[in-house]
Amino acid sequence: MRKNSNVLKMLAAVLFVGQGLIHNYVVQPRWAKDYAPKQTGIAEGLSPDQLLAALAGFREMIAGILWVRADSFFDTGNYDAILPIVRLVTWLDPSQIDVYATGMWHIGYNFTDEEQRSDRRYLPSALALGMEGAKNNPATYEMYFETGWMWYHKIEDDFDQSVNWFEQAGTKQDMLPARRNVLANAYMKAGKIDRALDYYYSLLDKAELALKNDKDNFQNRTNRDTIENNIDTMLVRMSQRGWFTRNNPAENPIPADTQPPFETGFSVRATVVEAKVIQFEGTWNVLPVGTRIRAILRDEDYPNAYPGSVHWEKDATTVNLDPPRDRTFMQEQLYVRNRQFLKKVDMSKDPTMYPMSRDKYVLEFYYSARNAPPHIQDKFGWNGEGFTDKNFLNLDARPGVRVMYTSFTMTRDQLLRRGEWAEKTPVIQTPNFVELNRSNLNKDIINVPGLLSEPSVVKPGN
Repeated sequence: MRKNSNVLKMLAAVLFVGQGLIHNYVVQPRWAKDYAPKQTGIAEGLSPDQLLAALAGFREMIAGILWVRADSFFDTGNYDAILPIVRLVTWLDPSQIDVYATGMWHIGYNFTDEEQRSDRRYLPSALALGMEGAKNNPATYEMYFETGWMWYHKIEDDFDQSVNWFEQAGTKQDMLPARRNVLANAYMKAGKIDRALDYYYSLLDKAELALKNDKDNFQNRTNRDTIENNIDTMLVRMSQRGWFTRNNPAENPIPADTQPPFETGFSVRATVVEAKVIQFEGTWNVLPVGTRIRAILRDEDYPNAYPGSVHWEKDATTVNLDPPRDRTFMQEQLYVRNRQFLKKVDMSKDPTMYPMSRDKYVLEFYYSARNAPPHIQDKFGWNGEGFTDKNFLNLDARPGVRVMYTSFTMTRDQLLRRGEWAEKTPVIQTPNFVELNRSNLNKDIINVPGLLSEPSVVKPGN
């Protein structure tokens, strides 16, 4: 009896020393680095008893309780309080795929300025969370798909990234049939047209086999019919947009709708009407609605920037809940109507999102047909082969793609209306800018003729 007592005492001593070592060398450093209140406000999301229970080994249970609590923060719009909970729950229970997916969406989309523009400085953290979720849950498609969707829908650039993630998602057995179709669209946006068609046919083979094995299954029939329709539509577009003609002109002499290239006639004027308030106005000689010109104002030395975008993945190495507070990056879509656009961007109400702490800035204007809706692509093509701009056509910004791009340099004094610009209005504009016909901005014009016709004689200034 005495011998057993001694053994128990020794075992208790070992456990005591062991937990102390684990606390000092594993738990406490990790908590101090990632979750200390001074860095993330974790005290708002985790009570002392919950933290104690988590450290005592009830990680999954506490993770579930915390995620339920996060719901209340979503309901009240207390988005800042959700971030540390997302991070802590995924740390406590890395199998919480819903938390990874929701957290990624929350970080990438929900932090906006007063005019609902996303704070894109968070994008590396959103991507890092998605990549971590995929690494921790390699057996399911979900986080691979979510990461690809962030590239496809939110970033809308470098579509090879979305292709890569969607392809990895497609290797998982649990991927939903409807979501598999998205990869074909990603191939098209990446300019991989033949691969998109081949992929559609491979999906059709699988869908027909599934229907053959279960003829009464309504979902199988719907999926097969949807893929067939997608293939029909794609073949028509490949013909209309000149894909067959360009790749085999001898057998496909049919003239394409994309030729001759359409002159877009881009022009722009940017006026700093107040400190951190810029009015954009300009022309885009395309009558059908659906064009959005990307406008970016960023630090001249913004890390990993390139024309019209940023290599967001290069900073996506860790989930950092705080974006670089000293950096400025504003991205807006200038909506074209009646061949004109007019948009005022007010950054003055969001000083933490637009600190403007640098001396010089770059103002960029970018357009790619790969981001255009299908009815515009029917004329412009997938790679911009159906449009041109005598002043701003750029063949280098995106390899293999014809894009419109131009940029200007602005100073901090201009944007803040101070120094010599306190009494003088900063205005920058392209040499070809013409005054807008403001009475025409809000009129709806229906262009009935096809896009093969010559451009209308109506000019932006008339």
